[in-house]
Amino acid sequence: MMEKLSAEEFDRNLEEVQKRLKAALEKSGRSEDEVTLLAATKTVDPDTVNYAIDKGIKYVGENRVQELLSKYKLLKPVHSHFIGHLQTNKVKDIIDKVEMIESVHSLKLANEISKQAAAAKVRMDVLLEINIGNEETKSGFAPNAAENAVREIAKLPNIHIKGLMCIPPAADVPEDARKYFRNMYKLFLDIRGKNIDNSSMSVLSMGMSHDFDIAVSEGATLVRVGTSLFGKRNYNI
Repeated sequence: MMEKLSAEEFDRNLEEVQKRLKAALEKSGRSEDEVTLLAATKTVDPDTVNYAIDKGIKYVGENRVQELLSKYKLLKPVHSHFIGHLQTNKVKDIIDKVEMIESVHSLKLANEISKQAAAAKVRMDVLLEINIGNEETKSGFAPNAAENAVREIAKLPNIHIKGLMCIPPAADVPEDARKYFRNMYKLFLDIRGKNIDNSSMSVLSMGMSHDFDIAVSEGATLVRVGTSLFGKRNYNI
């Protein structure tokens, strides 16, 4: 897990993130209500997450099914998203425990979400994960296959496509992500302009701790921030 973060440390971190977010919004002429801050809570203990909720965090995202299952009953009321790689056989475990799955990377996964959502009598909001850098090591739909994927998945019952998500190729310099965010925004607008049934295309989830300001300047509507809020964590657990 992570070393216990003090309240003072979190308060400082949150203030800094809010300053960065505000500056990025002002620089790009956008209003504060155009971007949602989601706290990525991988390895963060429930008490710390609850403190963050008390301080105004309204959205949290988990990367791992097992961790989500161990924490969700311990958290105060909050909008919960699943943001990590999701295996088809794990869908049934989380289908009634999150409001949105941000990482729909295949038609097979979408079909399973539809099936399990129907069984649980829920309608799951989803984002389609786009492999914006066309990286062989990453999952997700290729940009040139994104529109067709939206059209196919939108036909499924008990699913509503809210938008797209991406993680750009790793870079030493955050600015290097700008071209990928820009391409992602163009793709997002293009698909939204097609007015595909059962796809509102209102959410563009991109940008993390090191580059969320750039993502905001390029059109993100949701940013997933972990390290900048909770400090560096040991993920090898």
